[in-house]
Amino acid sequence: MAASLRWILQLHKHVPKAARFYSEGLGFTINVCTLRWAELHSGPLKLALLHSPSDHVTQKGSSSLLSFTVTDINNTVAKLVALGAELDDPIKYEIHGKVAAMRCVDGHMLGLYEPA
Repeated sequence: MAASLRWILQLHKHVPKAARFYSEGLGFTINVCTLRWAELHSGPLKLALLHSPSDHVTQKGSSSLLSFTVTDINNTVAKLVALGAELDDPIKYEIHGKVAAMRCVDGHMLGLYEPA
């Protein structure tokens, strides 16, 4: 039997703020949220958030990258910026659709894709 993915884990300085970011900005459902731990889901994807007081959480050099398909990239970018995200570059209009690279509240990379 092959292993199955349990969840993707990200370290965050403020877990409830990060849970709100993914819930309100990207529509994740929050299953559990405490000051130290949160579990969220979107379809079959499970995202776990763990508190880390370490300064390495906010370093912008390397990070995990989560990529999401969205129906309205402009609206999604606006919501995420309002929740504390930073847009790395302007939205790109490619032949296959629109793409954007962002950083969430603790500096983790997010990719957004709206198909053409």
